[in-house]
Amino acid sequence: MTEPTTKPTSNPTSKPRLLIISDLDGTLLNHDNYRWEAAAPALAKLDGAGIPLILNSSKTAPEIRKVREELGNLAPFIVENGAAVVIPSGVFGNPKEQVVTFGASRPEVLKVLAAQRKNGARFRGFEDMTDQELADLTGLDRSAAAMARDRLGTEPLLWQGSEAELAEFQTALQAENLRLVQGGRFYHAMGVFDKADGARFLLEKYREQYGEQPVIAIALGDSPNDQQMLESADIPVVIRGVHSDEVQLPSAKHAMRSLKPGPDGWNECVLNLLFEYGY
Repeated sequence: MTEPTTKPTSNPTSKPRLLIISDLDGTLLNHDNYRWEAAAPALAKLDGAGIPLILNSSKTAPEIRKVREELGNLAPFIVENGAAVVIPSGVFGNPKEQVVTFGASRPEVLKVLAAQRKNGARFRGFEDMTDQELADLTGLDRSAAAMARDRLGTEPLLWQGSEAELAEFQTALQAENLRLVQGGRFYHAMGVFDKADGARFLLEKYREQYGEQPVIAIALGDSPNDQQMLESADIPVVIRGVHSDEVQLPSAKHAMRSLKPGPDGWNECVLNLLFEYGY
């Protein structure tokens, strides 16, 4: 691992509270098989120290719940690239699970899309498909397709019109305070938010909970999609990956890049930071 740009200030009398905010695919999860076991030593250390691990991904709530169940993770999590934060019951004194959305909710997105369809826009979204149709289209199994369709703030869609019509469609969405983001296979209609919104919201909640104790937020990601989340943290950590060289690290921060990719790099960086801060 490279040497950090700045050293943390040590305080022999008290350790700061740490908060880990992590992307999943290509970061905590291996890009090839979506496994996390290489990060097991660091995960066990976090669990033993009572340090919250907040998962922040493009995945939907059901998809992240599945990963959390495997990890035994009980912390809040951020879904669909910042569309919403899910706070489990019992966290921050909540008597029941709470969902906090940023930007438009999915029903609001679907309402705008329905109006655009009436105006002639040609597309097919997840809402228009059955689980089996999406499974056939993507190669997911039916259960995974069902989880991918269960969304809180975004609607993936296949564009079926012309390029000129697409430009008109994007302009119409912008007028409704929505945006259209191109992914690998689908366009994503969504509100104006990113992965940093949920991260900042939860950091403030934890600071309220911890009171006078200083809180240090560590964010880990592997692609430009994580840029804002990384910039919002006290310690941004870029995990080596296909697009990690495109991520810019704030030079004034205690920043680092992993030498190893995926969960191997994640494990190494987190263990080193835990050691630096006395955990």
